[in-house]
Amino acid sequence: MSGIAIITDSDSSLPLELTAARGIRQVPITVHFGDTVLKSGEEISDEQVFERVDREGVLPTTAAPAPGAFLAAYEDAFAAGAESIICFCVSSEISATYSAAVAARELLEDREVHVVDTRTLSIPQGFMALAAQEAAERGMPAEAIIAHAESLRDRTVLYAALATLRYLAMSGRVGHLAAGMGNLLNVKPILTIRNGKLDLLEKVRTQKKAWPRVIELTAQALAGCPVERMAILHVAAREDALQFEQMVRAALPCPERIMVAGFSAGLSVHAGAGLVGVCAVAAA
Repeated sequence: MSGIAIITDSDSSLPLELTAARGIRQVPITVHFGDTVLKSGEEISDEQVFERVDREGVLPTTAAPAPGAFLAAYEDAFAAGAESIICFCVSSEISATYSAAVAARELLEDREVHVVDTRTLSIPQGFMALAAQEAAERGMPAEAIIAHAESLRDRTVLYAALATLRYLAMSGRVGHLAAGMGNLLNVKPILTIRNGKLDLLEKVRTQKKAWPRVIELTAQALAGCPVERMAILHVAAREDALQFEQMVRAALPCPERIMVAGFSAGLSVHAGAGLVGVCAVAAA
């Protein structure tokens, strides 16, 4: 067993059963419906978020974990026998999670805790944590593990298509008029990760065009390289994700195993139900 414990937060979009099996601890982002605070992944799923949003007509807010949540995760890892910890946090460009993890580290001055601002989110962040866990199991030292994970991030691409602008309008990220026009024209925005943020790349008319465009952008980014890891992402749209996976397998050089994962409630609030996308890591 490795003496280095890997920790991340729930914005990594990693399924809890996977992280439990791999020995990776996840600190949950919280979702707030008024005074009700729920832990992403543990107490509320993407599906449950949008069932409630559609029922109540109001989007929840999200918040970074408190430093105490990270401190508890660190102490649990050390109590379980870890000699050091590497914590991979969602991009500091979109969340105070990294700052909370650093604040918790400062309460353990006599222990070795590395906190990494991944400068990314969702499965690209999750793949960094998984790669770090694998490297730790091979006996790599902490500095080499971090460098290995960061090199993987630099080979990772993510593209996703929104199903509707409705939820962005509810969040205030686009005007209600623009959202209404988008729905009228059946516009499907394509998202990617740039500068540590989920960003609008382009707009495509209709889902029939959006999914092939996501695949086309992924193929262009991979530039013929073999794919080391791949995941299909979705927000409360598993059947769509499985259908999209078949399109991806038919068009791209896929690994045998493709992860299918929900976006996670801490992120899905900002994208909306129906999002479907793909994340791929080009082989080194």
